[in-house]
Amino acid sequence: MLNMFARYATIGVLNTAVHWVAFLIAFYILGASQSISNLSAFCIAVTFSFVMNAKFTFKQKATGRKYVVYIVFMGALSVLVGAVSDAIEAAPIITLASFSVISLGVGFLYSKFFVFR
Repeated sequence: MLNMFARYATIGVLNTAVHWVAFLIAFYILGASQSISNLSAFCIAVTFSFVMNAKFTFKQKATGRKYVVYIVFMGALSVLVGAVSDAIEAAPIITLASFSVISLGVGFLYSKFFVFR
């Protein structure tokens, strides 16, 4: 399981870079709220993450059903983190860092035990 988590984390680093850039563009350039910026960034990065993790981390076929199960849960998590950040008026960097850490652990467990079981 440690090897599997290492692969998941490696893909997560690339996914995080995409997510952060998309968030910053949505928030600072497009003027979206943190919750919308976080959800938008998540939507852009999630497809890459899902396909790569299906193939390299969990060695399973990336199906439409699994994709929907994954994005609905992880999307809800991204909106929740963004909404909490908006409510407490957290700095955008806190939103990004919080979501990155939370989604790494929660996303791995959810993927392993529910999506790619």
